[in-house]
Amino acid sequence: MKDAIAGVDYRFSDPRLLEEALTHRSIGSINNERLEFLGDSVLGMVVSTRLYERFPQASEGDLTKMRARLVRGTTLAKLGQELNLGNEIMMEQGVLKSAGFRNSSILADAVEAVLGAIFLDGGYEACRRVILSKFNPLIETLPSVEQLKDPKTRLQEFLQARGRPLPVYTLEFEEGADHAKTFYVACRLDDGEGTEARGSSRSAAEQAAASAMIERLQREKT
Repeated sequence: MKDAIAGVDYRFSDPRLLEEALTHRSIGSINNERLEFLGDSVLGMVVSTRLYERFPQASEGDLTKMRARLVRGTTLAKLGQELNLGNEIMMEQGVLKSAGFRNSSILADAVEAVLGAIFLDGGYEACRRVILSKFNPLIETLPSVEQLKDPKTRLQEFLQARGRPLPVYTLEFEEGADHAKTFYVACRLDDGEGTEARGSSRSAAEQAAASAMIERLQREKT
């Protein structure tokens, strides 16, 4: 039974915890969901504490945005890919055949579950060391707080600062099967200027359209 993961500086005293952390719910009732819940909490605490120490002048809102960037699913999934967890997770063959080993949500959940397992096996300090070894480099390369805001918020603030009305987002059309739809959204300003974008959800398409509008407005300023 494995007692460590390549790329993680920790060796389990109880390898069964690691096995559980790497067991997808498709296998059965004994899976990594409870450890994922625990790991999510420990990760949030460690990252929050580190951000509080690293950025003493940051407001609560700024710290919240930075933490959200660091513990979001895409960041955790990328870490899971770097650790090659896709080849370690035990899952039902049907899930595996549908590229489950590359599924971002499965990878992100496994990362949190491994952290939960380390916490139970070695305690808070051991888990904190592992988390910081992976997240300190990310903290040091965080974008500015302004860049961390989502595009719709940035566009809204840009327009409000200039006394202009808020943009209007319109769903132009959608296509594809119910489980794999693509949404096309237009973002229009009060002067008729507009951008269009697509996404896997209406929200994602709106964010993409807002991002395109920000780029256009910034080009017009220069």
